[in-house]
Amino acid sequence: MNTVSIDHIISHSAYQDLYIYYLEGSLKREEESHLGLTFLGNWAEEESSFLFFTKPSKDLVQRIIDKDKRLRLIDEFHFTYEEWIGGKVIPHKVSRFLIVPPWEDRQQGDGELKMLLNPGVVFGTSLHATTRDSLLALLEISDKLPFYRVLDLGTGTGILAIGAALLGAGKIVAIDNNPLAVKTAALNVKLNGLEEHIEVREALAEDIIDTPSDLLIANIHYDIIRKLIKGVGFLKKQYFILSGLMRSQARNIRLELARYPVEIIHEWDNDMVWRTILGRVKGF
Repeated sequence: MNTVSIDHIISHSAYQDLYIYYLEGSLKREEESHLGLTFLGNWAEEESSFLFFTKPSKDLVQRIIDKDKRLRLIDEFHFTYEEWIGGKVIPHKVSRFLIVPPWEDRQQGDGELKMLLNPGVVFGTSLHATTRDSLLALLEISDKLPFYRVLDLGTGTGILAIGAALLGAGKIVAIDNNPLAVKTAALNVKLNGLEEHIEVREALAEDIIDTPSDLLIANIHYDIIRKLIKGVGFLKKQYFILSGLMRSQARNIRLELARYPVEIIHEWDNDMVWRTILGRVKGF
């Protein structure tokens, strides 16, 4: 992503329209600098690339494809920004958290924890049930967070890492394997002045699970959660928040957890679909 686009994500109001080009193949990062000022970023998924623009840019994308024969245009999409992100990005509350886009002037009230959050085109605005319930799980153990190191896997916009920092956690490592999510999370950390407390890294969750920490947050794909809880590092955490789970997936995770010395403290059931699990490892 070029420098102007980064500044745009930090300071500008929500975009009106998004033009997305779905490519087979991985776009080289050095090519991103040639995509102009309307380019927002590349959402990389294994051997696919989703290129986001604020204006129609098919001709520009085609020139990149013509230079790199590994790439092929599979499809293109046009969404309003609100359609893509799941609703209008406005100040809103999740319990004590006041979540405010940086282009809005909203003062926090007594007892509120204000968080500046610009999602860009990355999911994680707290509009989704799994993000909201993960924030509620953080609040449930907020008295412990000032003493805990936190590992946030699948950080997305960085919202849960920032929430943990606002509740007093002093050392947080936030991980995502998507470079666009990593950039967006890092920018939101900067918006909130939390660079000394939150380190954002690009990595695979499975490669980071052994990082020493007291609280694990994993609002991430079901298949990855299954791998994480089978790893040695999982049982070295004191508490865990597992989210992003649908009903049947959560049932399978509970069955897996029953094999280990853990206790489920609270499970959130949102709209009979999405589940979030807060638990602790026994013996600490």
